[in-house]
Amino acid sequence: MVDTASKTGFISQIIGPVVDVEFPNGELPKIYNALIITSGDLSIVCEVQQLLGNNKVRAVSMTSTDGLKRGAGVSDTGAPISVPVGTGTLGRIFNVLGEPVDELGPLHQILLYQFTVRLQHLLI
Repeated sequence: MVDTASKTGFISQIIGPVVDVEFPNGELPKIYNALIITSGDLSIVCEVQQLLGNNKVRAVSMTSTDGLKRGAGVSDTGAPISVPVGTGTLGRIFNVLGEPVDELGPLHQILLYQFTVRLQHLLI
């Protein structure tokens, strides 16, 4: 189990969908880990792309960064973004976070795979 209580930081810079996050305690997330930014009623998921040094990482937001401000709290999830796979997903429409957007209700009995995992072994 990942201790996410110590892996919290804040936004130091926002340039379009790119967000720089500083982790003052020095415990940086791994590349491809998902970060959750909470600011008021906003909850935005980002993916770490680069370790910048000086306790900072660069991440790319999976949604719009409109309304975000420097200093907003950021938490490391300790894992990459996961998306649903399997027969239950056939014919469905999802956003980049694996959330159904086709208004057909929630998925049942699904498997989740990490967004960055190589799925070549599933190809026939």
